[in-house]
Amino acid sequence: MNPRVPPLQPWPLDRLLARVAQEWAGDKSVFSLAGRRFWKAEPGVDLSCDVGGRRVATPVGPAAGPHTQMAQNLALGWLAGARTFELKTVQILDQLDIPRPCIDMEHEGYNVEWSQELTLEQSLDEYVKGWLLLAVLRAWEPLRASVGEPGDHAFELSVGYDLAGIRSDRMAMLIDGLRQAGPRLDAMRALISGPFAHLRDVAADPVIVSTATLSTFHGCPPDEIEAIVEHLMTRHGLDVTVKLNPTLLGQETVAAILHDRLGYGQVPLDAAAFAGDLQWDRALAMIDRLESFARREGREFGLKLTNTLVVENHRGVMPGDKAYLSGPPLHVLAVTLLDRLNAALPGRLRLGEATKGIPVAFSAGIDKDNLASTVGLGLLPVTVCSDLLRPGGYGRLAQGLRSLSRQMKKSRAADLAAWRAQAARAARADGHDDAVAHQAALLATAGGFARYTAEAVREPLREVDHDLEMFDCLACGNCVTVCPNNAFLAVPTGVRPPLKSRSQYLVLAELCNECGNCVTFCPERGAPYLVKPRLYTDAAAWEARGREGMLITDPGVTTAGADEAASLVDALTRQPGWLRDDTGR
Repeated sequence: MNPRVPPLQPWPLDRLLARVAQEWAGDKSVFSLAGRRFWKAEPGVDLSCDVGGRRVATPVGPAAGPHTQMAQNLALGWLAGARTFELKTVQILDQLDIPRPCIDMEHEGYNVEWSQELTLEQSLDEYVKGWLLLAVLRAWEPLRASVGEPGDHAFELSVGYDLAGIRSDRMAMLIDGLRQAGPRLDAMRALISGPFAHLRDVAADPVIVSTATLSTFHGCPPDEIEAIVEHLMTRHGLDVTVKLNPTLLGQETVAAILHDRLGYGQVPLDAAAFAGDLQWDRALAMIDRLESFARREGREFGLKLTNTLVVENHRGVMPGDKAYLSGPPLHVLAVTLLDRLNAALPGRLRLGEATKGIPVAFSAGIDKDNLASTVGLGLLPVTVCSDLLRPGGYGRLAQGLRSLSRQMKKSRAADLAAWRAQAARAARADGHDDAVAHQAALLATAGGFARYTAEAVREPLREVDHDLEMFDCLACGNCVTVCPNNAFLAVPTGVRPPLKSRSQYLVLAELCNECGNCVTFCPERGAPYLVKPRLYTDAAAWEARGREGMLITDPGVTTAGADEAASLVDALTRQPGWLRDDTGR
């Protein structure tokens, strides 16, 4: 049997920092995100709020998923304005073979990956590395003009999917490592070198997480949900949020919204998911018990809406029988569920203008255009995934934050409390009890749900009648921005014919998990992650994958490999310090 080749090979901190320094010196970008697209707080608008015991600078960030698995992903989110990060869900089964492709974002959005692709030990290392990387970037003076005073940020753990796994010694190792990260942080500080060497002792709180979100996917029964929450609160001292599933609405209601109202009639629902998931009455009883238990323990219990919706895999783009629906239709389902919970638990949810009660987080079809209205409902935090997988990528988060700031300024709302109060007044003026009821009612009208319908969402993507080639393409940049792992690199040509395009695109193979998202958004025929030059910076990873692609060797920038394009890649990457720091690492 061949040894398992991991789909991802995380880069060490010194190599990530070397890339930061080189890109910033070259074109004022970091991990291919241009400095002009970074988020910087608007004067006169305070977006800060309390998350996980911290006063974070914005109420939004990436949801548990492909954007919170690796350190460079976390840095990109931070540069775009994320200040609350729901780390990729971890579970005891960490040797999964995720089908490829695993993401289908052509229209509404589907995926088949639902857990970390790294081992628990690697995940712990990435989360600690990401925490330290953000501390360094926050203190690095060259970024100050582009990010201003960035304020604080918070990491939130996400765990699944069963009690035995969460009680295991290896899961305890990961959680304890994030709760008491001092030794790991100190061990990594030696890798802070080059232009960052003076920041080796930068302040970094050793308590990286104080909250955990429990994903209740895959039919986790109520008794087990409660036992997991109690374990996390008592054994690990964590506040806990339970993520609910859209199946709580019931199959009839989901079908009426998804098929009849929104027009996704060809999306077959999975009856087994509705039968096996948490049911409405048991959910309400569970919420009662967990709220009381948390109060007795001096901890906080919260809710999050929602997980993705399990459906039959009808498109045939990804392998397997099941897929997980996300994006625009999930937003309408989740707001509907939020309204029903709010009505069933009157005055008990921390929504709208309320400052007490059960806090409610939200992650379902959030995009740059509905972010502001969703934040106005009092949901905290609001996290994003599907929208970041579209062209523009992480930069779309900054666009959403700028839209929120502009709307708050226009309405003279100086902070989030004022923004929520304004939404509540508008709801009452329109005859509704609160902003949540107002939003749910709006999404039940033709004008309100129009942008979430299949007709609106299924605009054809740009296509050209041309096969993608290793060099010279349309240079649209989509592969760079839609890749959640930052595995694509655009290099200004800087060479003479035969190259014609203004930029050439390279694949950093160790960071590519072959999710397929670049294929969806490439206008030409072909798979960019396979066609474009695949580069390795680690000889062991290159050897483990059969020497496919090209190895960038040290100390000179040269390539190894039989590919005839090696000399051109060599020319493209022949820059001082390419992917290295000044120590030669």
